Amino acid sequence: MRGLSLGFLLVGVLSALIGMAWGIQMSASADHGLSPAHAHLNLLGWVSMAIFAFYYHLVPEAAGGVLAKVHFALAVAGLVLIVPGIVMAIRETSELFAKLGSVLTILSMLVFAVVVVTNRK
Repeated sequence: MRGLSLGFLLVGVLSALIGMAWGIQMSASADHGLSPAHAHLNLLGWVSMAIFAFYYHLVPEAAGGVLAKVHFALAVAGLVLIVPGIVMAIRETSELFAKLGSVLTILSMLVFAVVVVTNRK
């Protein structure tokens, strides 16, 4: 695995490791107040990124286009904003990052949908 698919997989694995450590910390402290952010990190970070990685690995011609790179940038930016944004929203300090991360995340999925549809055989 190389290139874009490897990039997605590395982000996914890093997200899984952080999510697991965070889950252990929540369990050890008996404080599960941030579990929505933890869940989003695992779902968007590990699951979605891994699915994207395997798609681009299995359909390498899709990984070569500009849209695939835009997809990567939007997906990573969305993840990086949404997780701390949810923490901030739960702590009632701000919802801005959660909102921006949500918009970037849905845009990344829309771009991925275009990539999938235009690379079907």
